[in-house]
Amino acid sequence: MHQIKKNKSYKSLIEILLVSTRLGLTSFGGPIAHLGYFHEEYVRRRKWIDEKNYADLVALCQFLPGPASSQVGIGIGVMRAGVLGGITSFIGFTLPSVIFLILFAVLLHGLDLGETGWIHGLKIVAVAVVAQAILGMGKNLTPDLKRKAIALFAMVGTLLWQDAFFQVGVILISALLGFFLYKQHSEREQPKMDFPISRGCAVFCLTVFLGLLILLPILKELTDLHWIAMFDSFYRSGSLVFGGGHVVLPLLEREFVPTGWLDKESFLAGYGATQAVPGPLFTFAAYLGTVMNGWQGGLLATIAIFLPAFLLIVGALPFWDTLRRDPKLKGALMGVNAAVVGLLISAFYQPIWTSSILSSLDFAFAAILFSMLVYWKLPPWVIVITGAIGGTLMSLI
Repeated sequence: MHQIKKNKSYKSLIEILLVSTRLGLTSFGGPIAHLGYFHEEYVRRRKWIDEKNYADLVALCQFLPGPASSQVGIGIGVMRAGVLGGITSFIGFTLPSVIFLILFAVLLHGLDLGETGWIHGLKIVAVAVVAQAILGMGKNLTPDLKRKAIALFAMVGTLLWQDAFFQVGVILISALLGFFLYKQHSEREQPKMDFPISRGCAVFCLTVFLGLLILLPILKELTDLHWIAMFDSFYRSGSLVFGGGHVVLPLLEREFVPTGWLDKESFLAGYGATQAVPGPLFTFAAYLGTVMNGWQGGLLATIAIFLPAFLLIVGALPFWDTLRRDPKLKGALMGVNAAVVGLLISAFYQPIWTSSILSSLDFAFAAILFSMLVYWKLPPWVIVITGAIGGTLMSLI
């Protein structure tokens, strides 16, 4: 019996690794687009998590600092196979872009990837993927006029004031609106989210997160070790970022350019390359670490910037499931989920639409990709390959 359980566990881990690696190789377009890819793969195709629980997980990750899409992936991995599942999901989704960026820093420094046709094609793929996610989540999470109004408020607010902390404020206001509007709302009992993590383990993770945040700057001052200073800078950046990968750019620039660890041209070249690879934008740290200290520095920087996100999501999950099932908080969560739809629409316009749809030809190609995904039900990797080829051909016209 024990052997059967062990084999099942290994099988789950291998399955998580294969699926997350494929997502890591094909998920272009930034954090909001990643949520669209996850929704298609984990909710619609594999049914590893239902629509409601996925929305709740996304809502939690919007509250936490760090890369929201990576935390959603880790959370789904944890649901499937515990902490090891979360680690496996993280490795699969993150490692492809880490390898690309380390190789770029070592071998291809100075190559301009930002304006190539296939990159533009992949940006148009992100338009189709996010549009599909908005349709699916909007239908389920904003079924009545009150929630549609909350989504509209979130969309308009974040379009007019594009600030990460304002985004957190919008989510908090939406939670408050939901709490008062849906106090008397009766809904069928939500299915329990199965997170095989004890509260003791969760408390340990949260303690380690806070401990490192306090201890690393002290160690940095007490020692002259370059590795500790570097780990501290990346860990602090990963701990203090709300709003995803684009927001981490100014933080990292302040940490490393004025101090002379690398020049501004190298910094911007790496940021351009990061836009050209799939997976989370936080893997920009792999490029920076490699430029500063070789491939070992790249791996250290990657671990340091993602470690806070991992500790926070594993630490929050066991408590989150209890809180979200509390009748008093269900209304607040309904408001937050409606706000998430508004945030998706806002991000769909800026930066995804504005940086991708530059002509009527781009719009026509986006419509074709959207139809392939939504109506013909083709898998996302087919859409990605079609987007890359189409973008290359359009650049020749």
